[in-house]
Amino acid sequence: MKRLLPVIAFSGLLTLMTAAPAGAITYGEPDGTAHPNVGALIVDFEEEPGEEDEGPVHICSGTLIDEDVFLTAGHCTDFLSPDDEVFVSFAVDVDPIPNKLLPGDAFTHPRFGHDQSNPFDIAVVDLDRSVSGLEPASIPEVGLFDQMKAAGILKGSQYTAVGYGVHEPELGGGPPGFPYDGMRWRSVSSFSALNDAWLRLSQNDATGDAGTCFGDSGGPNFLGAGAGETDTIASITVTGDAMCLATNTTYRLDTQDVHDFLGQFLD
Repeated sequence: MKRLLPVIAFSGLLTLMTAAPAGAITYGEPDGTAHPNVGALIVDFEEEPGEEDEGPVHICSGTLIDEDVFLTAGHCTDFLSPDDEVFVSFAVDVDPIPNKLLPGDAFTHPRFGHDQSNPFDIAVVDLDRSVSGLEPASIPEVGLFDQMKAAGILKGSQYTAVGYGVHEPELGGGPPGFPYDGMRWRSVSSFSALNDAWLRLSQNDATGDAGTCFGDSGGPNFLGAGAGETDTIASITVTGDAMCLATNTTYRLDTQDVHDFLGQFLD
C-alpha cells in the first residue's frame, strides 16, 4: 500500500519551479496515455419507478492514489444514494462508456458542505480490487504551499490539470455550447492565489493559460508542467467561473484535514 509521502523534498522545489516551462497550451490537448492513473468517475443511477434505465454515465474525474483508492471531489459523491452503483474507468475515451468498469464504494468527507471557509470537497472511491499496471499518484506533504510561498517560488508556478470534462464554450447563435468528446485531456494553468483551503489557478487564454470545465471536477492538478511536471497532485478541481474562461478553483491537498481523511484509506 502506498503511503502519504511527498514526491520531492522541499529543498528541490526551487529547481523544479524555475525549470523552463513547457508552454501553456491554449484550452488544452488530448492526453492520450500520458496520465494513465487519471480516470473517470462513472455512476449507474438507480432509476425511479417507471423510468427507463439509461445505464452508467460519466459524472466526474479523479486519480488513483493507491492500488485500490480513487481520489475525487466530495460534490461528485455526496448526492449519491446507496442504490447507485459507482465505477471507475481509466480508459482514454469513456464515450461510449467502456465495458470494463471497476466497481467500488464512494466515501465523502463527513464535513463536506458544513463549513463556508473550508468546503471539505473531497471523496474517495474504495475500489473492490487493486488496479494492476498503474502507478498511483502522490499527495503533497502538509504545508507544502505555505513553504513555497515563504520561499518566494509559489508565484509563477505551473500546474497540469487532467480530466474528462467538456471543452471551452462555443459562442454565437444562442446559448453557449460546451463540446464533449469523452476523452481524457490535459491543460496547463499558472498560479493565481492561495487561501487556507483553495489553490486558485489562472486559466485565462489571454495570458497563455488553459484550464478545466464541467466534468473535470475531482480531477488532479499536478504540480509542475512539461519537463518540470511531477506525480504529486497539488489540488483537485472543484469549481470556477461559469464559462470556464477565467479561474480554476481547486481544493488544496497539503492540509492536515486532507491527510487525516485520506489516512483512513491509505496505509
